[in-house]
Amino acid sequence: MQTANWQEIEEAKKAAIEVLLHNLHGPYHGLPRTAGWGYPEPYTRDLMFSILGIAVIGNHKLLDSIRKVLETLAKNQTERGHIPSLVHEKDDRGSSDTTPLFLLGVAIFRKVSGESDFLTKAVEKALIWMEYQSPSDRYLVAQQPTSDWRDEQWVTGYGLFVNTLVYSYLRLLGQHERADNVHRDMSRFTITGGTMHLHVHEGLVVKHKPYYALWSYKIHSSERFDLLGNSLAILSGIASPSRAGEMISWIEEECAAMRERGELAIDLPPNFFPFIKSEDPDWLPRYELFNKPGDYHNGGIWPFICGIYIAALVAAKKHELALKKLVALTHCIKKSNIGSLGFGFNEWIKAQDGKPMGQDWQTWSAALYLYAVKCVEEKRTPFFDEIQNIHPKQS
Repeated sequence: MQTANWQEIEEAKKAAIEVLLHNLHGPYHGLPRTAGWGYPEPYTRDLMFSILGIAVIGNHKLLDSIRKVLETLAKNQTERGHIPSLVHEKDDRGSSDTTPLFLLGVAIFRKVSGESDFLTKAVEKALIWMEYQSPSDRYLVAQQPTSDWRDEQWVTGYGLFVNTLVYSYLRLLGQHERADNVHRDMSRFTITGGTMHLHVHEGLVVKHKPYYALWSYKIHSSERFDLLGNSLAILSGIASPSRAGEMISWIEEECAAMRERGELAIDLPPNFFPFIKSEDPDWLPRYELFNKPGDYHNGGIWPFICGIYIAALVAAKKHELALKKLVALTHCIKKSNIGSLGFGFNEWIKAQDGKPMGQDWQTWSAALYLYAVKCVEEKRTPFFDEIQNIHPKQS
């Protein structure tokens, strides 16, 4: 790789830290902002994801801020263990991913701080809450539509993304027996025959395809591709090395085909594809306003997800490809809506033309860029390395 590219990456790293320090104190109890100007609120999921990047750079101010976020979440936890969607607002509830992200965040913070008993009571309550999120009283957890990070897209029942979080925090917290069972249930095929037989449980494996289903529930499922969920499946070791390799090849081939069709302008994968179009059965009228093909959750390019994809490439030992995508991401994060920023770290990018469409100086865009750089530089995936080679016991 050319020296100029590494110089550009170093500049982007400094800019990312500048973004995180700028967003360190917002107007809500001094908690971090979600974005530099557009989102002053401390959104739980954004800040939990940002722990990955903050934890690998060793900045004490940022680590102290994350401690405050986690402690505030614990104080605002519900009686039954649920974590709110806004760090400061205990009554803002209903998200399916905030509690598992909190558990993942605490697990990572414990490893960085060396405090193995950090927030023990809150963790115990959250673990119990998550056990009650399975309508079949088994191991995969279910969700309501628009309750995870995709607030403009329907994911029904057993969603891939949330269950990869569950598997990851269980491993990192040493809950290996339950993690084995989550892995086993995820590894079942989705039910495609239209009939659900007694004692047959749905899973998230798609027949004849290398990736996992977006969601599955009883006889229903979606085979559209979720980049975040599948990247976490690789990063956490849910996907075997062979499946990971096949999945990555498939992703890159599909993206090349989208570029040929004019559906993708840059060398980074959309968060979701194929895009849902108005003639498709899973199209919803609201998508015309907020979720058009190639936009937002319906195929927008999200820098924070691309950072996790790059980490997944490193986990799969695709080091040259990971570096190539890191360079592409470095070019992508320069773009801004304001236009006067050296690095925009925008929220999301329109797939068809590569234009920034969200808020600039987004916390998780900056933090996950730093995590991606660390993974590429050191050819390892901090925090996930230790769980990738834990093989579930055969039942």
